[in-house]
Amino acid sequence: HTLNMTATAIPPTLSPANSSRKDHLLTAITTISPPVDRRASVAHRRARSLMDATDSSLEPLCSSFIDNANAPIFGVDTEGRVNVWNQDTAKIIGYSPAEVMGKHFVKEYITEDNQASVGMVFDRAFQGEGTSSYELSIMTKAGARIEILLSTTSQRNSEGDIVGAMAIGQDITDTCFLSERVAFEREYIRLIDTANAPIIGVDAEGIVNIWNQCAMQMVGYSTEQVIGQDFVREFITDDFKTAVKNVLDKALHGKETANFEFPLITIEGDRIDVLLNATTRRDEYGNIIGVVGIGQDNTERLAKVRESIKLIDNVNAPIFGVDIRGRVNMWNQCAIRLFGFSREEIFNHFLVQEFITDDYKIALQAVFDKAFRGEETENFVFPLITKGGARIEMLLNATPRRDEQENIIGVIGIGQDITSRLAQEKEFTKLIDSANAPIFGVDTQGFVNVWNQCAMQLVGYSTEEVMGKNFVK
Repeated sequence: HTLNMTATAIPPTLSPANSSRKDHLLTAITTISPPVDRRASVAHRRARSLMDATDSSLEPLCSSFIDNANAPIFGVDTEGRVNVWNQDTAKIIGYSPAEVMGKHFVKEYITEDNQASVGMVFDRAFQGEGTSSYELSIMTKAGARIEILLSTTSQRNSEGDIVGAMAIGQDITDTCFLSERVAFEREYIRLIDTANAPIIGVDAEGIVNIWNQCAMQMVGYSTEQVIGQDFVREFITDDFKTAVKNVLDKALHGKETANFEFPLITIEGDRIDVLLNATTRRDEYGNIIGVVGIGQDNTERLAKVRESIKLIDNVNAPIFGVDIRGRVNMWNQCAIRLFGFSREEIFNHFLVQEFITDDYKIALQAVFDKAFRGEETENFVFPLITKGGARIEMLLNATPRRDEQENIIGVIGIGQDITSRLAQEKEFTKLIDSANAPIFGVDTQGFVNVWNQCAMQLVGYSTEEVMGKNFVK
């Protein structure tokens, strides 16, 4: 508790006739303000008794009072050098009187950002003006920063001349910390409450203790209706209770979860899909005290995704997808009918390693790797083996699959079964090659691309010798 001190005239009991060499210490006692609590009242009565004491007893009582006061008291001379340093000051700041006596108080012990203002406070005391309830930061011997609420007064000798300044303080470090913490928590609560996203918090028992305005608007329940309720039991559908509980339990063990999708039922009974990031909540000592979930109403996006999936699922072409590791995560109805594998049989399996023939593994993986880099591939031909063991020739267009932030998360392949077409082309080639007449063909550039057996027999050039050559030239 601060004892405010102001400069006053020296009372008769401290006149030059009955003064001592330590009269400047008496100034602090004779100028103590009226008591502010029980402890200060005791100090005040002691001070008044000292004022009435005789000259023989005054000096030791004065020194004892200052040294044993239950508050930090220190003094400096007019050059700012320490000349009073009581036990409570030594205990709080860590320096003994022997370590500080004669040292410049402001330069040695005040943080740089406060030196100018503290110097001004002492300068006022040197001019006879006291200062009450001045807050200052001071560094302890251990290097900690503490906050002191300080009152100063002039230090005078027996003739009434100002010879320095006296200060009495109160350690308010804990009070400042508490005040800052309360202010921070209020700001934290305000930011959460006004955030443009639903934010939900539960304690270690899963009981709701945070429910912001956006959550209220989205779900319809007011803060009063949800605070104190069991979140999983009261607001999660039965089919997701276990999954949501697992996410909360993981966060309570320090393992956070990102982009977890689950449904919430509104007060009107509608289902909304929420994309949630679950974060561990800790107290100031690092102890886990709950979970904070920052959500996003995913209903509209999921509706679009479901519509896209429905279109993909019903299109009359085999469509499949793989994630960034090459595991199957999309397999439409046409792919099921064509290859015979159900989604359950193929999902999360590695497409290249498990379903592609050895002679095409490297080539198809190269197509996927290009897509992972953002490059598309058109008309890539490769075989797939059906569940029944048949070989199907596929013509593939591979394109990168991206999330909402345009990050590549996999590959989508749109295929075409060209098995019959290739068989027909082979049959056509066979017929041409075995025809009883010379048949040859050229492309649009005039280069030979057909040269049958009869042409070879007639002209004498083998197929290898003419293919790719300019026929006319």
